[in-house]
Amino acid sequence: MEVFSPAKVNLFLHISGKRPDGYHEIATLMSCVSLYDILHISFGNGATSLTCTDPEIPCDEKNHAIKASNLFFKNFKKKVGVKIHIEKNIPSGAGLGGGSSNAASVLSALNSHFGYPFPKEEIMSMGLEIGADVPFFLFKKSALATGIGEKLEEYPLKFPYKILIVYPGFSVLTADVYKNLNLRLTNCKKKLKSLSLKQEFDAQFLCNDLEYVASSMHPEINKVKKAIVKQEASGVLMSGSGSSVFGLFPDSSSATKAGRVLSLNKGWRVFVVDLIN
Repeated sequence: MEVFSPAKVNLFLHISGKRPDGYHEIATLMSCVSLYDILHISFGNGATSLTCTDPEIPCDEKNHAIKASNLFFKNFKKKVGVKIHIEKNIPSGAGLGGGSSNAASVLSALNSHFGYPFPKEEIMSMGLEIGADVPFFLFKKSALATGIGEKLEEYPLKFPYKILIVYPGFSVLTADVYKNLNLRLTNCKKKLKSLSLKQEFDAQFLCNDLEYVASSMHPEINKVKKAIVKQEASGVLMSGSGSSVFGLFPDSSSATKAGRVLSLNKGWRVFVVDLIN
């Protein structure tokens, strides 16, 4: 099987509080974009194994794709050898959800291959065991996610922009960002109230309560933001807990032109993508 595993961006991310179990309550608007890892899955005997084109990615039980395969077969109560090879295009630790997307793709592919032994709700519940973003990638629609990210409401976006993503060449640990978060300094709540499902998405709604934390830990994030603003983006935001920053442009030509300029920065990776609704 060959499976395309998309990245995501958070167009809005508000942190409303911390729960007794250590997780944070969030409200975030997430959409997939046309930047993909490609998973090649083959079946046979023996243990599940993983290879990846990116040498930085762990290929053991720490990898979300392996976790997904193991969890599926634990619930399926059959032991089948699976070989997974990942063509890695989504940068790791970039706030683009690559690992969660890979896990969702494996769960979805295995469920399909074996004739859908699990209903969607059960597969999404498995996904949540692996990570808070995994259910979103199984949902396969733009969504307003609340709770820890597992409560999903379809958000039919009217989206008039081309997206330019810049990965600045380093990863950010989500746990470190949340550890340094000061909930008194979050400011996205007011914007969230004025968001409407019926209107076209406007760049003015871009907001991320984790951005000030991540950028204070990694000043390069602000450098990327300023560089994208200089290219006359309609709006700029860090995705998730970083490190990637994306800009919204009115059309393909302006985004592509900006991408050519920004790709001259050493160590930066630039992607011009579309939002997938």
